[in-house]
Amino acid sequence: MPDTHTPLPLAGIRVLDLTLARAGPTCVRHLADWGAEVIRVEPPSGDDALGNPRDGYDFQNLHRNKRSIALNLKDEAGLAAFYKLAATADVVVENMRMQVKYRLKVGPDDLRAINPRLIYASISGFGQTGPYSTRGGVDQIAQGMAGLMSITGLPGQGPVRVGIPICDLTAGNLLALGVMMALYERVTTGKGKHVTTSLLESMVFMLDFQASRYLMAGEVAGQAGNDHPVNSPMGVFQTSDKLVNIAASSTKLWTVFCKAAGREDWLEKEEWKTAKGRTADRPALNAAIAEQMKKHSAQWWIDTLEEAGIPCGPVNDIAEVFADPQVQHLRMALPMGDTHVVDSAINIEGHETSVHSLPPKLGQHSEEILLEAGVTRDEIAALRARNAIL
Repeated sequence: MPDTHTPLPLAGIRVLDLTLARAGPTCVRHLADWGAEVIRVEPPSGDDALGNPRDGYDFQNLHRNKRSIALNLKDEAGLAAFYKLAATADVVVENMRMQVKYRLKVGPDDLRAINPRLIYASISGFGQTGPYSTRGGVDQIAQGMAGLMSITGLPGQGPVRVGIPICDLTAGNLLALGVMMALYERVTTGKGKHVTTSLLESMVFMLDFQASRYLMAGEVAGQAGNDHPVNSPMGVFQTSDKLVNIAASSTKLWTVFCKAAGREDWLEKEEWKTAKGRTADRPALNAAIAEQMKKHSAQWWIDTLEEAGIPCGPVNDIAEVFADPQVQHLRMALPMGDTHVVDSAINIEGHETSVHSLPPKLGQHSEEILLEAGVTRDEIAALRARNAIL
């Protein structure tokens, strides 16, 4: 059992969170969940780039385990207070438009002049340099520009958006990994680095074998629907009561599948004897499998194919996901107050993530954070008088 008294891996790391929307907060959520002290620096207006209420499901899921200071960075005194926070921070994470952080004087050069050990982490739409660097980017724009929408959906359907903000989430995940690398390097060098990624870069990276098909073989992938782009049979099939996924494309698995399905005659069909042949004749192959699959229930097929060693599983909706016994065993629905949020998917022996604190109210910790940074009570009162803090 994890030792709940053992400090989490990132205990002692102080993070200033300047992020909005989803990509940046996704990065910071990793750090906060694993023990970093996260100070969310918010404008006194409390504006949220996603337009979500502070007590709504999205904000609550993204911003647990943080403290909040409401600080006006456009005010000279507010900026000076922020610099005091930066002097003792280990990491700053931001996803502003490239030019905005420089206009506010909170860019990497501004802050590392104060604190050379600072890791400055940035997510943008298209990169910190280059012809698109000043453009704002959102998830669906990046999905389209990175080619993801061109390979998603049924053949001939036209471009389809992936059902989650995959560019935001992937960029946030990758930036968190980059922060960890920079922190590790700092142990040796004593110096911080500017770590960056973008929605566009993260999605081109995630094209993976579809990208390498083009780069190495000149093949431009198209839409394959629920079928695997190059392997067959691998896709979605209707049983008597529910859709299931099966993956039986290798020679060994194909042989086992035919026997488990009671169709050993398929092994004698010349067009289906090789992986290449099965893919070339996919419409006829899929039709034959679909007809056979309808003879039994999803559970019957899952039990039969699992016993035979063939990867398979139901196509669940979101409610069915969280009712699944394996998902429940993995505790992916994390209790938080009187509700649940999504838990971290990272597991480290001897540790468990948890909700250390509920998402903060706007400016809930402004005074205590500033006092910790050496700002006097009189100076705090002066900041409040000029509406530099909340």
